[in-house]
Amino acid sequence: MLRTSTARVLDEDDEPAVTRLLASDPVATCVVAGRVEVCGTAPESLGAPLWGFGRGRDLEAVCLAGANLIPFAAPGAERAAAAAFADRARRAGRRCSTIVGTASSVEPLWDLLAPAWGPPRDHRPRQPLMAIDGPPAIAPEPRVRPVRPDELEQLLPAAVAMFTEEVGVSPLRSDGGAGYRARVAELVRAGQSLAWFDGDRVIFKAEIGAVCRAACQVQGVWVAPSHRGRGIGAAGTAAVVEYARRTIAPVVSLYVNDFNTAARAAYRRVGFREVGRYASVLF
Repeated sequence: MLRTSTARVLDEDDEPAVTRLLASDPVATCVVAGRVEVCGTAPESLGAPLWGFGRGRDLEAVCLAGANLIPFAAPGAERAAAAAFADRARRAGRRCSTIVGTASSVEPLWDLLAPAWGPPRDHRPRQPLMAIDGPPAIAPEPRVRPVRPDELEQLLPAAVAMFTEEVGVSPLRSDGGAGYRARVAELVRAGQSLAWFDGDRVIFKAEIGAVCRAACQVQGVWVAPSHRGRGIGAAGTAAVVEYARRTIAPVVSLYVNDFNTAARAAYRRVGFREVGRYASVLF
Protein backbone atom coordinates (compact mmCIF):
# COMPACT_ATOMS: atom_id res chain seq x y z
CA MET A 1 0.00 0.00 0.00
CA LEU A 2 1.34 3.45 -0.88
CA ARG A 3 2.31 5.84 1.87
CA THR A 4 -0.23 8.58 2.46
CA SER A 5 1.14 12.13 2.49
CA THR A 6 -1.23 13.22 5.25
CA ALA A 7 -1.44 12.52 8.96
CA ARG A 8 -4.55 11.05 10.53
CA VAL A 9 -5.89 10.86 14.06
CA LEU A 10 -5.23 7.38 15.41
CA ASP A 11 -7.75 5.28 17.30
CA GLU A 12 -7.79 2.15 19.44
CA ASP A 13 -7.28 -0.10 16.43
CA ASP A 14 -3.86 1.51 15.86
CA GLU A 15 -2.45 0.61 19.26
CA PRO A 16 -0.41 -2.44 18.08
CA ALA A 17 1.25 -0.40 15.32
CA VAL A 18 1.95 2.49 17.71
CA THR A 19 3.46 0.12 20.26
CA ARG A 20 5.74 -1.45 17.62
CA LEU A 21 6.98 1.95 16.45
CA LEU A 22 7.65 3.29 19.96
CA ALA A 23 9.43 0.07 20.95
CA SER A 24 12.05 0.80 18.27
CA ASP A 25 13.55 3.41 20.65
CA PRO A 26 12.00 3.12 24.14
CA VAL A 27 14.37 5.64 25.71
CA ALA A 28 13.60 8.38 23.18
CA THR A 29 9.85 7.65 23.18
CA CYS A 30 9.41 7.12 26.92
CA VAL A 31 6.91 9.98 27.41
CA VAL A 32 4.53 8.92 24.65
CA ALA A 33 5.01 5.20 25.30
CA GLY A 34 4.08 5.63 28.95
CA ARG A 35 0.88 7.45 28.04
CA VAL A 36 -0.06 4.79 25.51
CA GLU A 37 0.63 1.94 27.94
CA VAL A 38 -1.74 3.50 30.49
CA CYS A 39 -4.39 5.05 28.25
CA GLY A 40 -4.25 3.31 24.87
CA THR A 41 -4.45 5.28 21.63
CA ALA A 42 -8.05 6.50 21.53
CA PRO A 43 -8.12 10.34 21.75
CA GLU A 44 -10.79 10.34 24.46
CA SER A 45 -8.66 8.18 26.76
CA LEU A 46 -5.33 9.83 25.90
CA GLY A 47 -6.81 13.28 26.48
CA ALA A 48 -5.22 14.51 23.25
CA PRO A 49 -5.12 13.34 19.64
CA LEU A 50 -2.29 11.08 18.55
CA TRP A 51 -1.48 11.70 14.89
CA GLY A 52 -0.06 8.95 12.73
CA PHE A 53 1.81 8.85 9.44
CA GLY A 54 2.50 5.78 7.31
CA ARG A 55 0.96 3.11 5.15
CA GLY A 56 -2.51 2.00 6.15
CA ARG A 57 -2.29 0.68 9.70
CA ASP A 58 1.51 0.50 9.49
CA LEU A 59 3.14 3.57 11.01
CA GLU A 60 6.40 5.37 10.33
CA ALA A 61 5.75 8.28 12.69
CA VAL A 62 3.43 9.50 15.44
CA CYS A 63 2.90 12.88 17.10
CA LEU A 64 1.09 13.44 20.40
CA ALA A 65 -0.72 16.77 20.03
CA GLY A 66 -1.45 17.79 23.60
CA ALA A 67 -0.06 20.44 25.95
CA ASN A 68 3.27 19.46 24.41
CA LEU A 69 3.64 18.54 20.74
CA ILE A 70 5.79 15.38 20.75
CA PRO A 71 6.74 13.91 17.35
CA PHE A 72 8.65 10.71 16.75
CA ALA A 73 9.57 9.34 13.32
CA ALA A 74 11.46 6.24 12.29
CA PRO A 75 14.84 6.89 10.65
CA GLY A 76 14.35 7.99 7.05
CA ALA A 77 10.75 9.14 7.57
CA GLU A 78 11.46 12.33 9.50
CA ARG A 79 10.99 14.90 6.74
CA ALA A 80 7.94 13.34 5.15
CA ALA A 81 6.34 12.93 8.58
CA ALA A 82 7.22 16.53 9.50
CA ALA A 83 5.41 17.80 6.41
CA ALA A 84 2.30 15.80 7.27
CA PHE A 85 2.33 16.81 10.94
CA ALA A 86 3.04 20.48 10.14
CA ASP A 87 0.06 20.60 7.79
CA ARG A 88 -2.21 19.25 10.49
CA ALA A 89 -0.70 21.50 13.20
CA ARG A 90 -1.12 24.65 11.10
CA ARG A 91 -4.77 23.83 10.45
CA ALA A 92 -5.43 23.13 14.14
CA GLY A 93 -3.57 26.23 15.36
CA ARG A 94 -0.97 26.28 18.09
CA ARG A 95 -2.31 24.81 21.32
CA CYS A 96 0.95 23.54 22.81
CA SER A 97 3.44 25.28 25.10
CA THR A 98 6.39 23.25 23.81
CA ILE A 99 7.49 21.11 20.88
CA VAL A 100 9.83 18.47 22.28
CA GLY A 101 11.30 15.13 21.27
CA THR A 102 14.11 13.66 19.25
CA ALA A 103 15.98 16.38 17.38
CA SER A 104 15.66 14.47 14.10
CA SER A 105 11.86 14.72 14.41
CA VAL A 106 11.50 18.14 16.06
CA GLU A 107 13.84 20.17 13.86
CA PRO A 108 12.25 19.47 10.44
CA LEU A 109 8.81 19.99 11.99
CA TRP A 110 9.84 23.32 13.47
CA ASP A 111 11.39 24.44 10.16
CA LEU A 112 7.93 24.12 8.62
CA LEU A 113 5.97 25.58 11.54
CA ALA A 114 8.27 28.51 12.32
CA PRO A 115 6.81 30.87 9.67
CA ALA A 116 3.33 30.45 11.18
CA TRP A 117 4.14 29.89 14.85
CA GLY A 118 7.38 31.81 15.39
CA PRO A 119 9.24 33.41 16.86
CA PRO A 120 9.44 31.09 19.89
CA ARG A 121 10.34 32.21 23.38
CA ASP A 122 13.31 29.83 23.23
CA HIS A 123 14.71 27.23 20.84
CA ARG A 124 17.07 24.55 22.14
CA PRO A 125 18.16 22.42 19.18
CA ARG A 126 20.90 20.43 20.93
CA GLN A 127 19.91 18.63 24.11
CA PRO A 128 21.89 15.43 24.71
CA LEU A 129 19.68 12.46 25.64
CA MET A 130 21.50 10.37 28.24
CA ALA A 131 20.75 6.97 29.77
CA ILE A 132 22.06 4.49 32.32
CA ASP A 133 21.11 0.81 32.49
CA GLY A 134 23.24 -0.30 35.43
CA PRO A 135 24.02 0.82 38.98
CA PRO A 136 25.34 4.37 39.43
CA ALA A 137 29.09 4.81 39.19
CA ILE A 138 29.28 6.93 42.36
CA ALA A 139 27.84 6.55 45.84
CA PRO A 140 24.19 7.67 46.06
CA GLU A 141 23.24 10.36 48.58
CA PRO A 142 21.44 8.35 51.32
CA ARG A 143 19.29 11.30 52.42
CA VAL A 144 17.49 11.46 49.06
CA ARG A 145 14.12 9.69 49.40
CA PRO A 146 10.56 9.77 48.05
CA VAL A 147 8.62 12.86 49.11
CA ARG A 148 5.63 12.21 51.38
CA PRO A 149 2.24 13.78 50.54
CA ASP A 150 2.36 15.83 53.77
CA GLU A 151 5.62 17.44 52.53
CA LEU A 152 4.07 18.97 49.41
CA GLU A 153 4.13 22.53 50.77
CA GLN A 154 7.85 22.28 51.56
CA LEU A 155 8.58 20.84 48.13
CA LEU A 156 6.63 23.36 46.05
CA PRO A 157 9.00 26.37 46.43
CA ALA A 158 11.91 24.24 45.17
CA ALA A 159 9.79 22.88 42.31
CA VAL A 160 8.75 26.40 41.28
CA ALA A 161 12.36 27.62 41.47
CA MET A 162 13.54 24.73 39.30
CA PHE A 163 10.85 25.29 36.68
CA THR A 164 11.49 29.02 36.53
CA GLU A 165 15.26 28.54 36.16
CA GLU A 166 14.92 25.87 33.50
CA VAL A 167 12.01 27.17 31.42
CA GLY A 168 12.47 30.90 31.94
CA VAL A 169 8.93 31.62 33.17
CA SER A 170 7.15 30.86 36.42
CA PRO A 171 4.66 27.96 36.45
CA LEU A 172 2.45 30.21 38.58
CA ARG A 173 1.78 32.62 35.72
CA SER A 174 -1.34 30.78 34.50
CA ASP A 175 -4.27 29.58 36.63
CA GLY A 176 -2.44 30.71 39.76
CA GLY A 177 -0.25 27.65 39.54
CA ALA A 178 -3.11 25.22 40.21
CA GLY A 179 -2.24 22.99 37.27
CA TYR A 180 1.44 22.87 38.19
CA ARG A 181 0.64 22.15 41.83
CA ALA A 182 -1.63 19.30 40.76
CA ARG A 183 1.14 17.82 38.60
CA VAL A 184 3.69 17.99 41.46
CA ALA A 185 1.17 16.41 43.83
CA GLU A 186 0.46 13.64 41.32
CA LEU A 187 4.15 12.74 41.11
CA VAL A 188 4.43 12.74 44.91
CA ARG A 189 1.45 10.40 45.24
CA ALA A 190 2.96 8.08 42.62
CA GLY A 191 6.29 7.87 44.47
CA GLN A 192 8.05 9.59 41.56
CA SER A 193 9.24 12.73 43.38
CA LEU A 194 12.44 12.47 45.39
CA ALA A 195 14.21 15.02 47.56
CA TRP A 196 16.76 15.61 50.29
CA PHE A 197 15.25 17.67 53.12
CA ASP A 198 17.26 19.63 55.64
CA GLY A 199 14.52 20.32 58.15
CA ASP A 200 11.78 21.99 56.12
CA ARG A 201 14.17 23.07 53.39
CA VAL A 202 14.80 21.15 50.16
CA ILE A 203 18.50 20.76 49.32
CA PHE A 204 18.03 18.55 46.25
CA LYS A 205 15.02 17.39 44.25
CA ALA A 206 14.20 15.47 41.09
CA GLU A 207 11.18 13.78 39.55
CA ILE A 208 10.77 10.64 37.51
CA GLY A 209 8.47 12.51 35.20
CA ALA A 210 7.79 9.84 32.57
CA VAL A 211 7.55 6.08 32.91
CA CYS A 212 7.10 3.23 30.46
CA ARG A 213 7.82 -0.47 30.93
CA ALA A 214 11.26 -0.34 29.36
CA ALA A 215 12.55 3.02 30.64
CA CYS A 216 11.84 6.10 32.70
CA GLN A 217 12.88 9.72 32.34
CA VAL A 218 14.25 11.89 35.16
CA GLN A 219 13.17 15.53 35.04
CA GLY A 220 13.43 18.62 37.21
CA VAL A 221 16.83 17.98 38.80
CA TRP A 222 17.58 20.92 41.11
CA VAL A 223 20.05 21.82 43.85
CA ALA A 224 19.51 24.73 46.23
CA PRO A 225 21.76 27.62 45.08
CA SER A 226 23.53 27.77 48.45
CA HIS A 227 24.59 24.13 48.09
CA ARG A 228 25.81 24.09 44.49
CA GLY A 229 29.38 23.16 43.61
CA ARG A 230 29.58 20.45 46.28
CA GLY A 231 28.73 17.39 44.20
CA ILE A 232 25.21 17.19 45.59
CA GLY A 233 23.64 17.10 42.13
CA ALA A 234 25.65 14.04 41.10
CA ALA A 235 25.17 12.16 44.38
CA GLY A 236 21.47 13.04 44.46
CA THR A 237 20.98 11.91 40.87
CA ALA A 238 22.78 8.66 41.69
CA ALA A 239 20.22 8.08 44.44
CA VAL A 240 17.40 8.74 41.98
CA VAL A 241 18.93 6.24 39.53
CA GLU A 242 19.25 3.59 42.24
CA TYR A 243 15.63 4.09 43.33
CA ALA A 244 14.24 4.22 39.80
CA ARG A 245 16.02 1.07 38.61
CA ARG A 246 14.93 -0.80 41.74
CA THR A 247 11.26 0.23 41.72
CA ILE A 248 10.26 1.66 38.32
CA ALA A 249 12.19 0.67 35.16
CA PRO A 250 15.51 -0.94 34.17
CA VAL A 251 16.77 2.01 32.14
CA VAL A 252 16.89 5.59 33.46
CA SER A 253 17.20 8.53 31.07
CA LEU A 254 17.24 12.31 31.05
CA TYR A 255 17.99 15.11 28.62
CA VAL A 256 20.03 18.20 29.31
CA ASN A 257 20.85 21.47 27.57
CA ASP A 258 24.12 21.23 25.66
CA PHE A 259 25.33 24.50 27.19
CA ASN A 260 24.91 23.17 30.76
CA THR A 261 28.41 21.74 30.94
CA ALA A 262 28.35 21.31 34.72
CA ALA A 263 25.19 19.18 34.62
CA ARG A 264 26.48 17.09 31.72
CA ALA A 265 29.72 16.40 33.60
CA ALA A 266 27.79 15.46 36.74
CA TYR A 267 25.57 13.01 34.83
CA ARG A 268 28.62 11.42 33.21
CA ARG A 269 30.12 10.91 36.69
CA VAL A 270 26.93 9.11 37.72
CA GLY A 271 27.34 6.77 34.74
CA PHE A 272 24.98 8.24 32.17
CA ARG A 273 26.07 7.98 28.53
CA GLU A 274 24.81 9.89 25.52
CA VAL A 275 22.36 7.82 23.48
CA GLY A 276 20.72 10.45 21.27
CA ARG A 277 19.69 14.06 20.99
CA TYR A 278 16.53 15.93 21.89
CA ALA A 279 15.36 19.38 20.80
CA SER A 280 12.83 21.75 22.32
CA VAL A 281 10.92 24.79 21.09
CA LEU A 282 9.33 26.81 23.90
CA PHE A 283 6.49 29.30 23.47
